Amino acid sequence: MALSRDWLGARAAVVLTLLVGLLSVVTGIANIGIGSAADFQLLGVTVPGVVRQVTAFTGTLTGFLLLLTAFGLRRRLRTAWYATLFLCPVTALQGVLQSSQLSLPLIGLSILTLLVVGLNVRAFERELSLSTSQIASLSALAGAQAYGTAGAFALREEFDGVETLLDAFYFTLVTGSTVGYGDITPNSAMGELFALSVVLVTVSSFAVVLGVVFTPLIEARLSKALGRMTEEQLDVLENHVLVLGYGDLTEPILEELTGKADVLVVVPEEERARRLSDRGYTVLTDDPSDEDAQQRGRVNVARAVVAATENDAEDALTILTARQLNPEVTIVAAATQRENVNKLKRAGADTVISPAALGAHFLAESALGGEGAETLETRLLGTQGDEEMEAAAEAVEETDGSNTDRVADHGDTDTDSDSAPDE
Repeated sequence: MALSRDWLGARAAVVLTLLVGLLSVVTGIANIGIGSAADFQLLGVTVPGVVRQVTAFTGTLTGFLLLLTAFGLRRRLRTAWYATLFLCPVTALQGVLQSSQLSLPLIGLSILTLLVVGLNVRAFERELSLSTSQIASLSALAGAQAYGTAGAFALREEFDGVETLLDAFYFTLVTGSTVGYGDITPNSAMGELFALSVVLVTVSSFAVVLGVVFTPLIEARLSKALGRMTEEQLDVLENHVLVLGYGDLTEPILEELTGKADVLVVVPEEERARRLSDRGYTVLTDDPSDEDAQQRGRVNVARAVVAATENDAEDALTILTARQLNPEVTIVAAATQRENVNKLKRAGADTVISPAALGAHFLAESALGGEGAETLETRLLGTQGDEEMEAAAEAVEETDGSNTDRVADHGDTDTDSDSAPDE
C-alpha cells in the first residue's frame, strides 16, 4: 500500500509533471541549435526541416506551461489535471517531430506521466477559485495588452517598425515588461503620446499582476515563521504519519520517525508549533481533536495516526475523530494510566501501549533478578540483533515464570499455616 502510494500517488504525478516540464525545456533549447533545417524522414513520411525547429521552439514553451500545471497539481486543482492530460501528449508529439536522440527520454517520460496522472483522477478535485483581486489584475493585464496592440496597429503610420498585428503586439509586450529594445519607435507627436499611454497602462498592469502573484509567496514565508502550514503544503501530504497533540512522548516519537516517514504534527499552541517548525518538523497549528483540523492534516490519506499526549481523555476524543474520518488508518496511542488502555481501544485505537506500566514491569523484573529486561529494552530501541532479542525475551519469560512460582509457593505456605490451627 505504501509503495503504491509513493510510486503511483498524487505526489508522483506532481513530480513527474515537473520533470517532464524541465526536460521539455532543456530538450527544446538543445534542439533549437541543431544543424540546418533540412527535410527528414519520419515513419516513411518526408517532414520539412523547419518543423524540427518550430517544434523545438514550441516544445520549450510547452515545458514552461507544464511547470505551471505542476504547481497547479500541487494545489490539487482539477483544471491543472486536465491541462496536464492535454500537454503530455503534446510534448510526446513534439519529441517525435524533433527527431533527435535527445528527445527519446522526453517521449518516454511524457507517456509515463500521462498514465500516472490519469490514474490519480480522484486526487485532483479542487476547483480553481480566483480572488477578486486576481481576476481584476489579470483582466487589467489582458485589457492593457489589447489596448496597446490595437492602438499601435491602428497608428502604425506613426511608428517606425510596426507593419503587422504581430509587430503591434510585440511593441506592447516589450513596452509593458520594461525591456524596451528600441527597435520600434514613434515618429510623430501622436505616436509619442500613444506610446506614453501604453507605458502607463501596461507597466501598471504588470506591476499589479506581479504583486498578486508574489503575495501568496510572502504569506507562505510568514506562515512558516509563525509555525503554520499553508494550504498548498497541506495538499501534497500523502502516506504520512499524523502525530496528534504534544506530550512528553512526542519528542522521542518524532526522533524515531525522522528519516523513516513524512510526519505532520498537530499542536494547538502557536509557540510550540513555531519551535517545532524551526527544528525542521512539519507542523499544523490547530486543535488535534477537531474534525476540520484532522481533515486539513489529510487523515484520509495518512499512513498512521499517533495519539500520545499526557491526557487520556483528549487522546480518546482525538482517536474517535480520526477513526470516524478514516476507518482504515492505523491508530496507535499511549495510555498514561493502565486502566485506560481498554478505553482507548474501544475509542478506535489499534494498538495502545502504557509506557508507565511497561517501564514498571521492566524495573520490577530487573529488581527480582531478571537478566534480559535491559537487553530487551535495548533491542526495542533498535541497537541489538534478533538473536539477542529472542534470548532476552526468553530470559524475561523465565524470570517472570519463576517469580510466579515463588509467589504461588508463598501463597500455599500461607494457606497451610492458616489451616493448621483448624485441624
